[in-house]
Amino acid sequence: MAKIGFIGLGIMGAPMAENLQKGDHKLYLFDHKNPPFSLIEGGATVCTSGAEVAKRADIVIVMVPDTPHVEAVLFGDEGVAAGLSAGKLVIDMSSISPIATKEFAQRINALQCDYLDAPVSGGEVGAKAASLTIMVGGPQAAFDTALPLFELMGKNITLVGANGDGQTTKVANQIIVALNIQAVAEALLFASKAGADPAKVRQALMGGFAASRILEVHGERMVKRTFNPGFRIELHQKDLNLALQGAKALGIALPNTATAQELMNCCAAHGLGGMDHSALCRAIEIMSNHQIAAA
Repeated sequence: MAKIGFIGLGIMGAPMAENLQKGDHKLYLFDHKNPPFSLIEGGATVCTSGAEVAKRADIVIVMVPDTPHVEAVLFGDEGVAAGLSAGKLVIDMSSISPIATKEFAQRINALQCDYLDAPVSGGEVGAKAASLTIMVGGPQAAFDTALPLFELMGKNITLVGANGDGQTTKVANQIIVALNIQAVAEALLFASKAGADPAKVRQALMGGFAASRILEVHGERMVKRTFNPGFRIELHQKDLNLALQGAKALGIALPNTATAQELMNCCAAHGLGGMDHSALCRAIEIMSNHQIAAA
C-alpha cells in the first residue's frame, strides 16, 4: 500500500483517484471543493492544503486545469513544495505548457524530489474505466516507481522522454483530436445538408477507412445533440493555444490547428465553452445556418 496524495478532484481527477483507492492505496486529498464522499467513505483523508498532502504522502499527484493552477498548487502559499521532503515523487497529470513543466521539474528536483509530467487522454469515460492513455516525461527510475499506479488508471502508458516530453506529446494529441472533430463535423454537416440521414451516414463510415474513435463517439454526440462535457471546449482551447504558442517559438506553421482554434473561439463567443469539445460542430453549423440534426 502506497501513501498517495491527490490534488484536483474534478471530472477527471475524481474517478482517477477512485481507481487508485480500488488498488488498496491510502489517499490524502485536497481540492478547492469538498472531495467526493465515496472517496472519504473508502478511507481517504481530507487535507487542508497541498503542503499537508505532501507531508503525509510519499507520492503526490496533481490533476488541475491549466498551467497557472499547477504552479499555484506546487509553489503557492502552503503549496506542495512547502511540504516535500527528500525522496518524494511529484506527478503532474494535468495538461499544461511543456516549457513551464521543465521549470517546475527543476524546482522540484532542487528539493531532492523526482518529478514526472504524465498528462492523459481518454476523457471522463477513460478515467472511469481506467483505460486512459498516459504520456510520461521524466527519469526512468521515477517512471518505474509510478508505473503500478499508472496501470490502475490507464492502459496505454509510455515513457516518452525527459521532463516536458509528456506534455509535448499531449499537445500533439490535442492537435490530432481537434482536427478529427472538425473533420467529422464538416462531413456530417455536408451529408445532412445534402439530405442524407447523418446517423446512417455515420454508421456507414464506421465500416470504412474513415472510421475513427472520434467518428464513433463524438459523431454520435453530434447526431444525438448530447454535448454534456466529458472534455470541455474551454480546456481544448487552452491546449490548442499551447500548440500555437509552441509553434511560434519553434518557428513552424500549424494552419489547420489555428483554424480549429478559431472554431473553438467561435463556440466560446456563443457561450458554449462549457460544452463537450464535440460541440465544435456548433461553430460550423452557425456559419452554415444548418444543424447536423434536430435538437
